[in-house]
Order: sequence, then C-alpha cells, then structure tokens
Amino acid sequence: MRIKGKNFDGEGGEEEEQKLVVGYALTLKKKKSFLQPEFERLACKKGILFVAIDVNLPLSDQGPFDIILHKLLGKEWSDIVEDYRQTHPEVTVIDPPYAIQQLHNRQSMLQDVVDLNLSDFHGRVGVPKQMVIMKDPLSIPDEVAKAGLKLPLVAKPLVVDGSAKSHELFLACDWSSLSELEPPLVLQEFVNHDGILFKIYIVGDAIKVVRRFSLANVNKCRRAKVPGIFPFPRVSSAAASADDADLDPRIAELPPKPLLERLSKELRHRLGLRLFNIDMIREHGTRDIFYVIDINYFPGYGKMPDYEVIFTDFLLTFKKK
Repeated sequence: MRIKGKNFDGEGGEEEEQKLVVGYALTLKKKKSFLQPEFERLACKKGILFVAIDVNLPLSDQGPFDIILHKLLGKEWSDIVEDYRQTHPEVTVIDPPYAIQQLHNRQSMLQDVVDLNLSDFHGRVGVPKQMVIMKDPLSIPDEVAKAGLKLPLVAKPLVVDGSAKSHELFLACDWSSLSELEPPLVLQEFVNHDGILFKIYIVGDAIKVVRRFSLANVNKCRRAKVPGIFPFPRVSSAAASADDADLDPRIAELPPKPLLERLSKELRHRLGLRLFNIDMIREHGTRDIFYVIDINYFPGYGKMPDYEVIFTDFLLTFKKK
C-alpha cells in the first residue's frame, strides 16, 4: 500500500513510499505484550505500519489494510472477520476464524497430530492417551477405568476461551478424587518428562524452541502418599524459562530440527494457521519419544527470543513487490 512520505533528495518534494499496513484487533493485554516499543521501531524502519482496528465501527469502513492480525474471541467477531475475508480477498487475514476455532476445543486440538503418524522420522511424536468427560462427575472414575487410562491424569477444561479458568490444569493422583473434577473436561495421561517442556513457536515458516520448567516426574510411591487433586503450575511465564539452567544434557537436548520442521510444516498445512505454538515433552528415559500435549493460537510471542526480528521478517513476506 502506498502512503505519502517525505523524500530526502534535497528538493523538498514528496514521493510515495511503499508501506505495509497491518490492522490489528487485540485485547489490551495482548497489545501490550505483543506490540512492544522495540518491535514497533524495527517494524517502522522496515516500512510496516500498525493501525488499531476499532471494533465499534464496521471493519469494511476502516483501512485500507494489507494484513489483518487478530485475536479476539466470540462468534460475532469471527463472523465479522470471515465476512471481511470474503469481500476483501486482497487482504491477508492472519488467521482465518474457522481455522482458529479448532484450537478452542481440546478434543479436536490434537487430532491432527494423531493423524500425522510421525512414528519414525528422527524420533516419534504422539499424543498422550486421553478422553473427554462431558457431564456427571460421579461417573468419572468408572469412565476412566473403562477407557483404560492410568493415573496420574492431567485434567484440562474442554473449551479454551481465553479466560483464566480455561487454562487451569489439575493433576489427579487417585481414583476417588476424580469425581471432584468439573466437566466438561479432557483427561490426559500424565507422561513423566523430567520436568522440562519444549515450547515450539511457529511464525509462518520460522520455528523457535525454548525450554520451560514443568511438573517433576511422579512415581508410584509418591503418588500413593499424595491423594487428591493439585493445581498444575503454568509454564507460559518467562520466569519459568529453563534455557539457562544447568540441566543434564540428555534432558536439555532439544528435539531434532528435522522432526520439528516436518511437524510444524504438516500442522501449518492441516490446521490452516500461520501463528501458533506447540507444547511438547520428551518421555522420561528416552531420547526420541515425544508427545504433543497442547497447541495454542497466537501465543505470547513477546516471551520468544528475537521475536521482533522473526515477526518483522514474517510480515514482510506479504509485502507486494
């Protein structure tokens, strides 16, 4: 998109400068973490202009935009963006609402990983055994027993709606405590992973991996002594970073690059998304057995090292020559 700006040829005239105009619709919290001053300065130098979208005005009356970046919840907003996509095919919408929607449900979220069958490609990637409970907490112990799931179990809300509650995870260590959980939820077998989680950030074709501290291994003896349900600590905080920790090299070793490239490429295609991250763990006692336990849309890129450069380069790929 061409926006007028001063030239510097000494004649004091004006010339048209090619600018990439990015309209954004983000919550205040997301805007603060994502549009950090250093990122905005770098983007501006590269000819990228960020423009806030007013959600109280018709989207088609705003702009014009080259790109729309968004992360707002609700069917009304999704319908507005989808409508806009259909009537403005020249604008790149990152990402399509229908594609984002599948990551709002933890039952469907990991299905594409299951379908990939990455069983022998520089390692194995799978999903922990899991099941969905829709109602009747008292029936949970029997349902879990019938499904053949083994304790301990990680309990996650079925719906990811951006609220703090939807990110509350619990570890259930005994059968009787299962009936204390609140459906609808997903129960996922806990896989010992030496207390390290790999957060794999995807920005278009770019991949960045960081280590985060996670829950320590749980053995049978310890589990028998601590019945009940326990809050699962969140690992999204930068304070939970394990990148500079003095770890056993066998635990700290990142997943193989070819495996990550194949996984991210396949998921980008299957999910139809450009911005997401994958939470992956390595099974204790192995070097090449990995599990994907969560996928998040438009995660906290402000916590990703070098995100300013990576995201700027990503946006520039949409600049028309």
